[in-house]
Amino acid sequence: MGVSGVESLVVGDTNEVRRRPTIRDVAAAAGVSRGTVSRVINGGHWVSPDAREAVEGAIRATGYTANHAARSLATGRSNSLAFLLTEPQQLLFADPTFALLLRGATEALAQRSMTLVLLVADTPAERANVEHYVRAGHVDGVLLISSHESDPLLASLIEAGIPTVCTGVPLGHRAYVPTVSVDEAGSARVMTRHLLDRGYRKIAVITGPNDTSGGRYRLVGFREEMGDRFDPDLVEQDVYSSEAGAAAMTRLMERAPDIDAVFAASDVMAVGAIAAARRAGRGVPEDLAVAGFDDSGLAETHDPPLTTMRQPWAEISRAMVEILIDVINGVPREDLVLPTTLIVRDSA
Repeated sequence: MGVSGVESLVVGDTNEVRRRPTIRDVAAAAGVSRGTVSRVINGGHWVSPDAREAVEGAIRATGYTANHAARSLATGRSNSLAFLLTEPQQLLFADPTFALLLRGATEALAQRSMTLVLLVADTPAERANVEHYVRAGHVDGVLLISSHESDPLLASLIEAGIPTVCTGVPLGHRAYVPTVSVDEAGSARVMTRHLLDRGYRKIAVITGPNDTSGGRYRLVGFREEMGDRFDPDLVEQDVYSSEAGAAAMTRLMERAPDIDAVFAASDVMAVGAIAAARRAGRGVPEDLAVAGFDDSGLAETHDPPLTTMRQPWAEISRAMVEILIDVINGVPREDLVLPTTLIVRDSA
């Protein structure tokens, strides 16, 4: 047999030589065409649920595994996506929202037999390394998990034609990349209305950086809902961290000791705010109500459990992966806005 006819062989523990299952074997077992099997393996586009179920069952029954190296040579693709975090590396572990997105993206890619590559680009040196790595074709596209208006990396990815999908609206670049986000302003209005309906009147807000969509538009929603009650002296903006939330809470209490509620635009900020309030001798919620945003798991386990706006983390991750694969395959996709849910617990 010539070289072109050699088939892959697998040697079992009993030294019995058997042929590695192929797409043809899977197709025969599933009763579908090889093209259908290929579409399922490569993301499942234009495949009926029944056909997908049959193919997935046949893959398990035959023990088929894709030859990714051969596929990469044939398609010019790496069969992997980048999970790109443009924040300090410690936030990956300190802020549970990033871990939730990472887990969701990993699970979505595992269903497609694809690999997720974690990249962190906070410093200029890290950004340069990431840009070189991505431009070299080591990944087929980028899941951009955080973006700042002043960060040049997204502009470089767009200029290089790297397929990219953002979580949250990328300020200054909205027209160039598809996004998966929540209604930041609308969600903030819901939380602010909840606090007002509970009878709180002197309400402060601790929000994120103004060069991020969450930082900017959650403040917009808060201001809109407060209306004539809005006091610019009761606004703090800082990075999304517990330490920043605590420092912001301390400054607010010094300026306005009579505030009765605080809307913190992330759960980690809310946790820091509560710690600062307690150090100042104020109980939550007895003396001061504190609400958060995200419902990342931290909110439910905190003492007291946090009232917060729940983001649909699993849906966000899954949608980002699906949209990015479509973009890679040349399928146009629109921005996707997912709903949030008000979760009322003990803190407000």
